[in-house]
Amino acid sequence: MERAELVQLLSPEGLTLLDSLPRWDSKADVVKTVAELRKQGHPPALVEAVLSQSRLRTRAEAKFGEFARRMLFTEAGLEQATRLKVAALHAGRFSRAGLRHVADLGCGIGGDALAFAAVDLEVTAADSDEVTAAIAAFNLTPFPHAHVLHAEATQVPLGGIDAAWLDPARRTTAGGTTRRLSDAADYSPPLDFAFGLAERMPVGVKLGPGTDRDVIPADAEAQWVSVDGDVVELAVWLGALRRPGVGRAALVIRGDSAHELVAAADSADAPTGPLGDYLYEPDGAVIRARLIGDLARANGAWMLSPGIAYLTADTAFDSPFARGFRVVERLPADERQLRQALAARGIGTLEIKKRGVDVDPAALRTRLKLRGEASATLVITREEGRHVALLVERL
Repeated sequence: MERAELVQLLSPEGLTLLDSLPRWDSKADVVKTVAELRKQGHPPALVEAVLSQSRLRTRAEAKFGEFARRMLFTEAGLEQATRLKVAALHAGRFSRAGLRHVADLGCGIGGDALAFAAVDLEVTAADSDEVTAAIAAFNLTPFPHAHVLHAEATQVPLGGIDAAWLDPARRTTAGGTTRRLSDAADYSPPLDFAFGLAERMPVGVKLGPGTDRDVIPADAEAQWVSVDGDVVELAVWLGALRRPGVGRAALVIRGDSAHELVAAADSADAPTGPLGDYLYEPDGAVIRARLIGDLARANGAWMLSPGIAYLTADTAFDSPFARGFRVVERLPADERQLRQALAARGIGTLEIKKRGVDVDPAALRTRLKLRGEASATLVITREEGRHVALLVERL
């Protein structure tokens, strides 16, 4: 978003027009909507700005719920913003640690700062981008104890501040296109600065879930978080924000429930063995946290093959940390024979899951030439090193 566009949006006319628009519908006739707004006398630049913002507000509902209807966003800011239910957990950790004033350094559009302010923490938020900082200030308007600075994270005065939260920018926008940064060295602020703050105060740092584990400080708690099956972040906690004895954690949020698997360090893998009556797919947060072995041992399960994140057991178990399947039957791993087996069973709709094999599920589904009324789930993986194809049903 350009500065001129933001000025248009923040005008009384802009905000009134934006709030008057119905919820964005991608199937609506945008050309007709533009024509109607122009006919009402609104300038072209303002019309473009409010329609763009209306689209972002609708996308933001997945992260901010009903609050999205009263917020402003940028494309990159929304992509990196923390989901509100996860931000609330961040805020709770600061509050339980007895910290009262938090610096949100690299606050983006203010998602985490909103959660901090909502639990009565004093917040000093800062962003290096002028437009983003202005949007954060708008979003934090309901909270008089939240203040936003247009400043580099490394330049924010920290006197009187108890703790810091950093969400380093992992995306860059150029020519209207947002690109994810793959090298942690390119993040803003740099990770050396973020982790270095822990020498002065308790610190929490939000990173992408696929961040190279080598950058995690040895004295940190690393917590991978998944929401409804998607791993959304790696939170690194240092100082008083780290829980005693916890070095690795997998927080699994589904709907309104949250469950956590914790350990002092990466768990050793469970032994491997032959396929049992049940197959289990650990949640992505458990996989990222390398706690599959602990999950297996707690439930009498074992690994199907070394280094592959499937567990198997002879007895069914219920766990928030894994999705379970009953093994219906083995099918031939050979593609031609597999096609014949599926045709014989009248399977026309097939979900294909795979681990440890070089298979493109979409391409394979096409080659299988499925016909029939039945639907099924197929797992293609390895059993003690050998390719297997398993027909399974969800528990």
